[in-house]
Amino acid sequence: MKLKKIALGLLVVIVMAGLAGWFSLDKETRALLATLPTNRDVLFWSQPQRDAGFRALDRLPVLAKSRIVAAGDAPMPLPSGPPLKLSIDVDAYMAGQRSAALLIVHDGKLRLERYGLGFDASGRWTSFSVAKSVTSTLVGAAIRDGYIRSMDDKVSDYIAQMKGSAYDDVSIRQLLTMTSGVRWNEDYADPNSDVARFNNHQPEEGVDALVSYLRKLPREVPAGTRWHYSTGETNLVGVLLMQATKKPLAAYASEKIWSKAGMEHSATWILNRSGNEISGCCVQAATRDFARFGLFILNGARVNGQSIVPDGWLAEATSTRTDIGRPGRGYGYQWWTYSDGSFAARGIFGQGIFIDPQRKLVIASNANWAGGASERAASDAREAFYRAVQRAVDDETAGTPVAKAKPS
Repeated sequence: MKLKKIALGLLVVIVMAGLAGWFSLDKETRALLATLPTNRDVLFWSQPQRDAGFRALDRLPVLAKSRIVAAGDAPMPLPSGPPLKLSIDVDAYMAGQRSAALLIVHDGKLRLERYGLGFDASGRWTSFSVAKSVTSTLVGAAIRDGYIRSMDDKVSDYIAQMKGSAYDDVSIRQLLTMTSGVRWNEDYADPNSDVARFNNHQPEEGVDALVSYLRKLPREVPAGTRWHYSTGETNLVGVLLMQATKKPLAAYASEKIWSKAGMEHSATWILNRSGNEISGCCVQAATRDFARFGLFILNGARVNGQSIVPDGWLAEATSTRTDIGRPGRGYGYQWWTYSDGSFAARGIFGQGIFIDPQRKLVIASNANWAGGASERAASDAREAFYRAVQRAVDDETAGTPVAKAKPS
Protein backbone atom coordinates (compact mmCIF):
# COMPACT_ATOMS: atom_id res chain seq x y z
CA MET A 1 0.00 0.00 0.00
CA LYS A 2 2.84 2.35 0.89
CA LEU A 3 4.52 1.68 -2.49
CA LYS A 4 1.25 2.41 -4.28
CA LYS A 5 0.97 5.77 -2.50
CA ILE A 6 4.55 6.62 -3.44
CA ALA A 7 3.93 5.64 -7.08
CA LEU A 8 0.71 7.68 -7.16
CA GLY A 9 2.52 10.65 -5.67
CA LEU A 10 5.27 10.42 -8.29
CA LEU A 11 2.67 10.20 -11.05
CA VAL A 12 0.94 13.34 -9.74
CA VAL A 13 4.30 15.16 -9.62
CA ILE A 14 5.11 14.09 -13.20
CA VAL A 15 1.69 15.17 -14.48
CA MET A 16 1.92 18.52 -12.68
CA ALA A 17 5.42 19.10 -14.03
CA GLY A 18 4.22 18.22 -17.51
CA LEU A 19 1.31 20.65 -17.24
CA ALA A 20 3.58 23.37 -15.90
CA GLY A 21 5.97 22.76 -18.80
CA TRP A 22 3.13 22.84 -21.32
CA PHE A 23 1.71 26.12 -20.07
CA SER A 24 5.18 27.68 -19.88
CA LEU A 25 5.37 27.39 -23.67
CA ASP A 26 4.10 30.23 -25.86
CA LYS A 27 0.81 29.71 -27.70
CA GLU A 28 2.53 29.18 -31.06
CA THR A 29 4.71 26.34 -29.78
CA ARG A 30 1.75 24.70 -28.01
CA ALA A 31 -0.29 24.84 -31.23
CA LEU A 32 2.58 23.31 -33.19
CA LEU A 33 3.01 20.47 -30.67
CA ALA A 34 -0.74 19.82 -30.76
CA THR A 35 -0.59 19.26 -34.54
CA LEU A 36 3.01 18.08 -34.79
CA PRO A 37 3.82 16.99 -38.37
CA THR A 38 5.10 13.47 -38.90
CA ASN A 39 7.60 14.64 -41.54
CA ARG A 40 9.86 17.66 -42.10
CA ASP A 41 8.60 18.45 -45.60
CA VAL A 42 6.21 21.40 -45.23
CA LEU A 43 4.97 20.99 -48.82
CA PHE A 44 3.00 17.95 -47.69
CA TRP A 45 1.72 19.10 -44.30
CA SER A 46 -2.03 19.34 -43.69
CA GLN A 47 -3.73 22.73 -43.48
CA PRO A 48 -3.93 22.66 -39.62
CA GLN A 49 -0.25 21.69 -39.48
CA ARG A 50 0.64 24.61 -41.74
CA ASP A 51 -1.53 27.02 -39.71
CA ALA A 52 0.45 26.10 -36.61
CA GLY A 53 3.81 25.52 -38.26
CA PHE A 54 4.13 28.71 -40.29
CA ARG A 55 4.13 30.81 -37.09
CA ALA A 56 6.46 28.48 -35.18
CA LEU A 57 8.73 26.81 -37.71
CA ASP A 58 11.80 27.98 -35.80
CA ARG A 59 10.56 26.90 -32.34
CA LEU A 60 11.35 23.17 -32.44
CA PRO A 61 14.85 22.10 -33.55
CA VAL A 62 13.49 18.62 -34.27
CA LEU A 63 11.60 20.15 -37.22
CA ALA A 64 14.04 22.86 -38.26
CA LYS A 65 17.12 24.52 -36.88
CA SER A 66 17.56 28.25 -37.38
CA ARG A 67 19.95 31.14 -36.87
CA ILE A 68 18.98 34.56 -35.50
CA VAL A 69 18.98 37.64 -37.74
CA ALA A 70 19.53 40.26 -35.07
CA ALA A 71 17.62 43.55 -35.16
CA GLY A 72 19.05 46.88 -34.05
CA ASP A 73 17.90 49.03 -31.14
CA ALA A 74 16.17 51.82 -33.09
CA PRO A 75 12.95 50.57 -34.73
CA MET A 76 11.67 52.55 -37.70
CA PRO A 77 8.36 54.20 -36.73
CA LEU A 78 5.28 53.12 -38.65
CA PRO A 79 2.91 55.99 -37.90
CA SER A 80 -0.77 55.44 -38.55
CA GLY A 81 -2.45 57.28 -41.39
CA PRO A 82 -6.18 57.54 -42.20
CA PRO A 83 -7.74 54.25 -43.29
CA LEU A 84 -7.44 53.72 -47.04
CA LYS A 85 -10.85 53.63 -48.74
CA LEU A 86 -10.89 50.39 -50.71
CA SER A 87 -13.56 49.34 -53.19
CA ILE A 88 -13.39 45.70 -52.08
CA ASP A 89 -14.46 43.84 -48.93
CA VAL A 90 -11.20 43.39 -47.02
CA ASP A 91 -12.70 40.81 -44.63
CA ALA A 92 -13.89 38.68 -47.55
CA TYR A 93 -10.51 39.02 -49.26
CA MET A 94 -8.64 37.93 -46.12
CA ALA A 95 -11.00 34.98 -45.64
CA GLY A 96 -10.40 33.87 -49.23
CA GLN A 97 -6.64 34.15 -48.75
CA ARG A 98 -6.75 32.52 -45.30
CA SER A 99 -4.76 35.58 -44.36
CA ALA A 100 -2.64 35.78 -41.21
CA ALA A 101 -1.60 39.40 -41.76
CA LEU A 102 -2.24 42.21 -44.21
CA LEU A 103 -0.51 45.61 -44.02
CA ILE A 104 -0.64 48.59 -46.38
CA VAL A 105 1.95 51.34 -45.96
CA HIS A 106 1.48 54.41 -48.15
CA ASP A 107 3.84 57.38 -48.12
CA GLY A 108 5.42 56.06 -44.92
CA LYS A 109 2.11 55.73 -43.05
CA LEU A 110 0.28 52.58 -42.05
CA ARG A 111 -3.08 52.78 -43.84
CA LEU A 112 -4.32 49.26 -43.07
CA GLU A 113 -3.25 46.59 -40.59
CA ARG A 114 -5.31 43.43 -40.11
CA TYR A 115 -4.54 39.97 -38.69
CA GLY A 116 -6.19 36.56 -38.92
CA LEU A 117 -5.77 32.87 -38.07
CA GLY A 118 -5.04 33.88 -34.46
CA PHE A 119 -1.82 35.61 -35.54
CA ASP A 120 -0.77 39.07 -34.30
CA ALA A 121 1.79 41.84 -34.70
CA SER A 122 4.30 40.29 -32.29
CA GLY A 123 4.47 36.90 -34.00
CA ARG A 124 6.85 35.65 -36.69
CA TRP A 125 5.50 34.07 -39.90
CA THR A 126 7.68 32.16 -42.33
CA SER A 127 8.34 33.92 -45.62
CA PHE A 128 9.10 31.02 -47.95
CA SER A 129 10.35 32.53 -51.23
CA VAL A 130 10.08 36.13 -50.04
CA ALA A 131 13.54 35.26 -48.67
CA LYS A 132 14.80 35.14 -52.27
CA SER A 133 14.51 38.92 -52.53
CA VAL A 134 16.43 39.34 -49.26
CA THR A 135 19.17 37.09 -50.65
CA SER A 136 19.28 39.10 -53.88
CA THR A 137 19.78 42.32 -51.90
CA LEU A 138 22.67 40.70 -50.03
CA VAL A 139 24.33 39.94 -53.39
CA GLY A 140 24.17 43.65 -54.20
CA ALA A 141 25.66 44.42 -50.78
CA ALA A 142 28.46 41.89 -51.32
CA ILE A 143 29.36 43.56 -54.62
CA ARG A 144 29.38 46.96 -52.94
CA ASP A 145 31.56 45.57 -50.12
CA GLY A 146 34.00 44.02 -52.60
CA TYR A 147 33.31 40.39 -51.68
CA ILE A 148 31.97 39.71 -55.20
CA ARG A 149 33.77 41.28 -58.16
CA SER A 150 31.05 41.21 -60.82
CA MET A 151 27.59 39.89 -61.63
CA ASP A 152 29.22 38.18 -64.61
CA ASP A 153 31.62 36.12 -62.49
CA LYS A 154 31.05 32.39 -62.82
CA VAL A 155 29.57 30.25 -60.05
CA SER A 156 32.67 28.04 -59.95
CA ASP A 157 34.84 31.13 -59.30
CA TYR A 158 33.39 31.08 -55.79
CA ILE A 159 32.28 27.45 -55.33
CA ALA A 160 35.15 25.28 -56.53
CA GLN A 161 33.09 22.10 -56.08
CA MET A 162 30.84 23.19 -58.96
CA LYS A 163 33.70 22.91 -61.45
CA GLY A 164 32.89 20.35 -64.14
CA SER A 165 29.13 20.55 -63.44
CA ALA A 166 26.41 22.14 -65.58
CA TYR A 167 26.79 25.23 -63.38
CA ASP A 168 30.51 25.64 -64.16
CA ASP A 169 29.87 28.23 -66.89
CA VAL A 170 26.79 29.88 -65.30
CA SER A 171 27.17 33.48 -64.13
CA ILE A 172 25.87 35.04 -60.92
CA ARG A 173 23.57 37.18 -63.08
CA GLN A 174 22.09 34.04 -64.67
CA LEU A 175 21.56 32.47 -61.24
CA LEU A 176 19.73 35.56 -60.01
CA THR A 177 17.51 35.69 -63.11
CA MET A 178 17.00 31.89 -63.08
CA THR A 179 18.31 31.49 -66.63
CA SER A 180 21.01 28.88 -65.98
CA GLY A 181 19.53 26.38 -68.45
CA VAL A 182 20.06 23.54 -65.94
CA ARG A 183 17.24 21.01 -65.50
CA TRP A 184 15.06 21.52 -62.41
CA ASN A 185 11.55 20.44 -61.40
CA GLU A 186 9.74 22.91 -59.08
CA ASP A 187 6.42 21.00 -58.93
CA TYR A 188 5.32 21.44 -55.30
CA ALA A 189 2.71 18.69 -55.57
CA ASP A 190 5.19 16.05 -56.79
CA PRO A 191 7.09 14.28 -53.98
CA ASN A 192 9.71 13.23 -56.55
CA SER A 193 10.36 16.76 -57.83
CA ASP A 194 13.74 18.39 -57.24
CA VAL A 195 12.24 20.98 -54.90
CA ALA A 196 10.84 18.17 -52.74
CA ARG A 197 13.90 15.92 -52.86
CA PHE A 198 16.95 18.15 -52.52
CA ASN A 199 16.51 18.85 -48.79
CA ASN A 200 16.72 15.12 -48.08
CA HIS A 201 19.75 14.49 -50.28
CA GLN A 202 22.66 12.68 -48.62
CA PRO A 203 25.82 14.53 -49.66
CA GLU A 204 29.33 13.23 -50.02
CA GLU A 205 31.46 13.87 -46.95
CA GLY A 206 32.73 17.44 -46.81
CA VAL A 207 30.36 18.71 -49.51
CA ASP A 208 27.39 21.01 -48.87
CA ALA A 209 24.17 19.03 -49.42
CA LEU A 210 22.81 21.52 -51.96
CA VAL A 211 26.08 21.68 -53.91
CA SER A 212 26.19 17.89 -53.92
CA TYR A 213 22.66 17.71 -55.35
CA LEU A 214 22.90 20.49 -57.93
CA ARG A 215 26.24 19.50 -59.39
CA LYS A 216 24.68 16.24 -60.57
CA LEU A 217 21.91 17.93 -62.59
CA PRO A 218 22.21 18.00 -66.40
CA ARG A 219 22.01 21.01 -68.70
CA GLU A 220 18.84 21.30 -70.82
CA VAL A 221 19.46 24.51 -72.80
CA PRO A 222 22.35 26.99 -73.13
CA ALA A 223 22.76 29.37 -70.18
CA GLY A 224 20.96 32.67 -70.60
CA THR A 225 18.43 31.42 -73.17
CA ARG A 226 15.49 30.37 -70.98
CA TRP A 227 13.82 31.48 -67.74
CA HIS A 228 12.90 28.57 -65.49
CA TYR A 229 11.91 29.01 -61.83
CA SER A 230 14.30 27.20 -59.51
CA THR A 231 14.53 27.49 -55.74
CA GLY A 232 17.68 25.39 -55.95
CA GLU A 233 19.44 28.19 -57.81
CA THR A 234 18.62 30.78 -55.15
CA ASN A 235 19.91 28.35 -52.55
CA LEU A 236 23.12 28.11 -54.59
CA VAL A 237 23.34 31.92 -54.53
CA GLY A 238 23.33 31.65 -50.74
CA VAL A 239 26.21 29.17 -50.76
CA LEU A 240 28.10 31.50 -53.09
CA LEU A 241 27.45 34.46 -50.76
CA MET A 242 28.71 32.53 -47.75
CA GLN A 243 31.84 31.47 -49.63
CA ALA A 244 32.46 35.06 -50.76
CA THR A 245 31.78 36.85 -47.46
CA LYS A 246 33.01 34.09 -45.12
CA LYS A 247 29.93 34.87 -42.99
CA PRO A 248 26.65 33.06 -42.28
CA LEU A 249 23.79 34.63 -44.23
CA ALA A 250 21.93 35.50 -41.02
CA ALA A 251 24.94 37.45 -39.76
CA TYR A 252 25.40 39.29 -43.06
CA ALA A 253 21.66 40.00 -43.31
CA SER A 254 21.73 41.47 -39.81
CA GLU A 255 24.85 43.51 -40.56
CA LYS A 256 23.57 45.00 -43.82
CA ILE A 257 19.78 45.09 -43.40
CA TRP A 258 18.07 43.92 -40.22
CA SER A 259 20.09 45.92 -37.69
CA LYS A 260 20.29 49.00 -39.94
CA ALA A 261 16.85 49.31 -41.56
CA GLY A 262 14.89 49.81 -38.34
CA MET A 263 13.46 46.36 -37.80
CA GLU A 264 11.59 46.08 -34.52
CA HIS A 265 12.14 42.36 -33.88
CA SER A 266 14.94 39.94 -34.61
CA ALA A 267 14.13 37.41 -37.32
CA THR A 268 15.32 33.84 -37.81
CA TRP A 269 16.57 31.99 -40.88
CA ILE A 270 16.02 28.23 -41.25
CA LEU A 271 19.12 26.08 -41.82
CA ASN A 272 19.63 23.14 -44.18
CA ARG A 273 21.08 19.79 -43.16
CA SER A 274 24.59 21.17 -43.75
CA GLY A 275 23.94 23.89 -41.15
CA ASN A 276 23.68 26.75 -43.65
CA GLU A 277 20.78 29.14 -44.20
CA ILE A 278 18.32 28.06 -46.91
CA SER A 279 18.67 31.24 -48.95
CA GLY A 280 15.71 30.55 -51.23
CA CYS A 281 13.34 30.17 -48.31
CA CYS A 282 12.27 30.64 -44.79
CA VAL A 283 13.11 33.87 -43.07
CA GLN A 284 10.73 34.11 -40.09
CA ALA A 285 9.81 37.69 -39.17
CA ALA A 286 7.05 39.94 -37.89
CA THR A 287 4.83 41.22 -40.69
CA ARG A 288 5.58 44.83 -39.75
CA ASP A 289 9.27 44.05 -40.30
CA PHE A 290 8.51 42.55 -43.72
CA ALA A 291 6.79 45.87 -44.46
CA ARG A 292 9.87 47.71 -43.17
CA PHE A 293 12.03 45.65 -45.54
CA GLY A 294 9.73 46.80 -48.36
CA LEU A 295 10.18 50.41 -47.25
CA PHE A 296 13.96 49.90 -47.09
CA ILE A 297 13.95 48.79 -50.73
CA LEU A 298 11.47 51.50 -51.73
CA ASN A 299 13.84 54.10 -50.27
CA GLY A 300 16.85 52.83 -52.23
CA ALA A 301 18.26 50.34 -49.67
CA ARG A 302 19.85 53.28 -47.87
CA VAL A 303 21.42 53.43 -44.43
CA ASN A 304 22.25 56.93 -43.20
CA GLY A 305 21.79 58.23 -46.75
CA GLN A 306 24.17 55.68 -48.31
CA SER A 307 22.87 52.73 -50.34
CA ILE A 308 24.20 49.32 -49.31
CA VAL A 309 24.21 48.24 -52.99
CA PRO A 310 26.11 49.76 -55.96
CA ASP A 311 24.67 52.74 -57.81
CA GLY A 312 22.06 51.56 -60.31
CA TRP A 313 22.09 47.98 -59.04
CA LEU A 314 18.71 48.12 -57.27
CA ALA A 315 17.00 49.59 -60.34
CA GLU A 316 18.33 46.64 -62.35
CA ALA A 317 17.31 44.14 -59.68
CA THR A 318 13.70 45.35 -59.53
CA SER A 319 13.03 45.75 -63.26
CA THR A 320 12.55 43.08 -65.91
CA ARG A 321 15.78 41.23 -66.76
CA THR A 322 14.09 38.26 -68.42
CA ASP A 323 10.71 37.46 -69.96
CA ILE A 324 8.54 34.88 -68.15
CA GLY A 325 5.93 34.41 -70.86
CA ARG A 326 3.19 36.52 -69.26
CA PRO A 327 2.14 39.89 -70.74
CA GLY A 328 3.12 42.83 -68.56
CA ARG A 329 5.14 40.63 -66.22
CA GLY A 330 8.79 39.69 -65.87
CA TYR A 331 11.57 38.68 -63.52
CA GLY A 332 14.48 40.73 -62.19
CA TYR A 333 17.13 39.65 -59.70
CA GLN A 334 14.82 37.50 -57.56
CA TRP A 335 11.98 40.04 -57.80
CA TRP A 336 8.75 39.61 -59.80
CA THR A 337 8.26 42.67 -61.99
CA TYR A 338 5.34 44.52 -63.58
CA SER A 339 5.29 46.77 -66.62
CA ASP A 340 4.07 49.75 -64.54
CA GLY A 341 7.34 49.78 -62.57
CA SER A 342 6.06 48.01 -59.47
CA PHE A 343 7.62 44.75 -58.27
CA ALA A 344 7.10 42.07 -55.65
CA ALA A 345 8.61 39.36 -53.50
CA ARG A 346 6.37 36.30 -53.43
CA GLY A 347 6.18 33.16 -51.36
CA ILE A 348 4.09 30.04 -51.80
CA PHE A 349 0.97 29.83 -49.61
CA GLY A 350 0.39 33.62 -49.85
CA GLN A 351 3.41 35.43 -48.42
CA GLY A 352 4.27 38.62 -50.26
CA ILE A 353 5.77 42.11 -50.33
CA PHE A 354 4.43 44.34 -53.11
CA ILE A 355 6.30 47.59 -53.80
CA ASP A 356 5.09 50.43 -56.03
CA PRO A 357 7.68 53.24 -56.15
CA GLN A 358 5.45 55.57 -58.19
CA ARG A 359 2.76 55.51 -55.51
CA LYS A 360 5.16 55.16 -52.53
CA LEU A 361 3.28 52.00 -51.65
CA VAL A 362 4.20 48.80 -49.80
CA ILE A 363 1.81 45.90 -49.17
CA ALA A 364 3.00 43.09 -46.86
CA SER A 365 0.95 39.93 -46.51
CA ASN A 366 1.17 36.52 -44.87
CA ALA A 367 -1.27 33.68 -45.41
CA ASN A 368 -1.83 29.94 -45.65
CA TRP A 369 -3.73 29.37 -48.87
CA ALA A 370 -6.35 26.65 -48.54
CA GLY A 371 -5.45 25.09 -51.88
CA GLY A 372 -1.78 24.75 -51.01
CA ALA A 373 1.41 25.98 -52.56
CA SER A 374 0.18 26.72 -56.06
CA GLU A 375 -3.42 27.86 -55.68
CA ARG A 376 -4.06 29.92 -58.83
CA ALA A 377 -7.36 31.42 -57.64
CA ALA A 378 -5.77 32.81 -54.46
CA SER A 379 -2.79 34.10 -56.43
CA ASP A 380 -5.07 35.86 -58.92
CA ALA A 381 -7.09 37.35 -56.04
CA ARG A 382 -3.91 38.73 -54.50
CA GLU A 383 -2.97 40.37 -57.81
CA ALA A 384 -6.46 41.87 -58.01
CA PHE A 385 -6.06 43.20 -54.47
CA TYR A 386 -2.80 44.93 -55.43
CA ARG A 387 -4.59 46.62 -58.32
CA ALA A 388 -7.47 47.65 -56.04
CA VAL A 389 -5.05 49.28 -53.59
CA GLN A 390 -3.34 51.13 -56.44
CA ARG A 391 -6.73 52.42 -57.66
CA ALA A 392 -7.62 53.57 -54.14
CA VAL A 393 -4.36 55.51 -53.87
CA ASP A 394 -4.94 57.04 -57.32
CA ASP A 395 -8.53 58.00 -56.45
CA GLU A 396 -7.36 59.59 -53.23
CA THR A 397 -4.61 61.52 -55.00
CA ALA A 398 -7.01 62.68 -57.72
CA GLY A 399 -9.37 63.98 -55.06
CA THR A 400 -6.69 65.97 -53.20
CA PRO A 401 -7.15 69.71 -53.76
CA VAL A 402 -4.22 71.43 -55.42
CA ALA A 403 -2.67 74.00 -53.09
CA LYS A 404 -3.03 77.56 -54.38
CA ALA A 405 0.15 79.52 -54.91
CA LYS A 406 0.76 82.20 -52.29
CA PRO A 407 0.66 85.75 -53.59
CA SER A 408 4.09 87.26 -54.10
